[in-house]
Amino acid sequence: MITVERSFVVGLPLDELVAYLEDFSRTEDWDPGTVRCVRLDAGPVRPGARWRNTSRFRGRITHLEYRLVTREPSRLLFVGENKTVTATDDLGFEAESASLTRLNYRASLRFKGLARIAAPFLRAEFEHLGDEVAERLPTAAAAQRRT
Repeated sequence: MITVERSFVVGLPLDELVAYLEDFSRTEDWDPGTVRCVRLDAGPVRPGARWRNTSRFRGRITHLEYRLVTREPSRLLFVGENKTVTATDDLGFEAESASLTRLNYRASLRFKGLARIAAPFLRAEFEHLGDEVAERLPTAAAAQRRT
């Protein structure tokens, strides 16, 4: 398994940041690997909501179906799956002030079958993606406030 963790401050109040990130289709804005992410069901976002995420990694396109597992005032947990991997995005939130929130971001990938062999060789690339998320997400989240 590969786990990447980043902690950074975002210029939004905690409740606004959670509201922004609970809609997983917004990964298009801040996740460098996501090409497209579409909600598969309707209604309010709550545990059980599902998205189809299309990502590009190492030149290949992959599809995962994500679901929101946990939606708490200071935590979101998404789990995505396909035949070769289970991906978990665990987002924890801490108010730094009335207008700033610390996001503790943890992405874990558990490879299945023969794909498990490649996992140790992919860690550096996933660490790089984690750096890009930490760079892009604060800007994307703040931009949504202006729209």
